[in-house]
Amino acid sequence: MANIKSAKKRARQNTVRRAHNMAQRSSLRTSIKKVVVAIASGDKEAASTAYKAASPTIDSMADKGIIHKNKAARHKSRLNQHIKDME
Repeated sequence: MANIKSAKKRARQNTVRRAHNMAQRSSLRTSIKKVVVAIASGDKEAASTAYKAASPTIDSMADKGIIHKNKAARHKSRLNQHIKDME
């Protein structure tokens, strides 16, 4: 445990930020999972709608630094490709 006052404050801040980032990452995974479930069900309309809802969320997480921008691009690309392959 930290002994210096500034180190104690930094530890508190890290705890709060970690909890916030975990919640953000969880919501990201949920939005991606909704698209995957829609693709698995074979409903292209639902998959497309879910993808349109998930895309801004993925971009937002990349902008905030929760995930890397290349990882965001990879997720979007693969989900979109799966939707296109449903035809």
